[in-house]
Amino acid sequence: MKNKLSLFAFFIFFIGSLITSYSQNFSDLDKSPMDAVMARNEDNSPLVRIIYSRPFKRERTIFGELVPYGEVWRTGANETTEIRFYEHCSVNGKPVKKGTYALFSIPEKDEWTIIINKNHQDWGAYNYQEDADVLRFVLPAQETATIVEQFSISTRPATDGAYILMGWDDTFLRFKIEPDESLFPDENEIEKTPAKKDEVEKEEKTKKCKWFFGLF
Repeated sequence: MKNKLSLFAFFIFFIGSLITSYSQNFSDLDKSPMDAVMARNEDNSPLVRIIYSRPFKRERTIFGELVPYGEVWRTGANETTEIRFYEHCSVNGKPVKKGTYALFSIPEKDEWTIIINKNHQDWGAYNYQEDADVLRFVLPAQETATIVEQFSISTRPATDGAYILMGWDDTFLRFKIEPDESLFPDENEIEKTPAKKDEVEKEEKTKKCKWFFGLF
């Protein structure tokens, strides 16, 4: 009985040591945790999704110092901020095809340039390429009522679409996204063609089967 107790105690000690060893290998929590925001249409279908990381202010001056004026910014932290359009959209009045892009920005004191770029699978803005821009537009930089401690992106419902709001420190911006099926009509026709072709082929196969079994 004593030997069994000793063996049990050794087993408990071994498991405890193993757990402690593995727990010491876990990294600290991300100082700029990843987040995602989704805007939906009135029928609850997805319109746009943004995946980004949220750095903290931590008593630092953000724009003009930590985030320099006049330079391309990843619009967050860590990986490049990703924006996905589930439909062809008008973004601040400019057309964008549905798909996944990077959301870059160039902050200035009084206005920002917002950039939608094809190269969304990257780290930061270190490999940013201007020739991959899909569109650019300028927004006025507005002052927040209170300090925003953690960089945040949110959505608000709007007539025929949604507003995207971005805020950090004492600055926030807003722009509108509207779905528009009339954009890129040639691409819409290309998308419909394979479906029609599949339907025709299926119908032909059905006719052959019916003829083979003497159904008509």
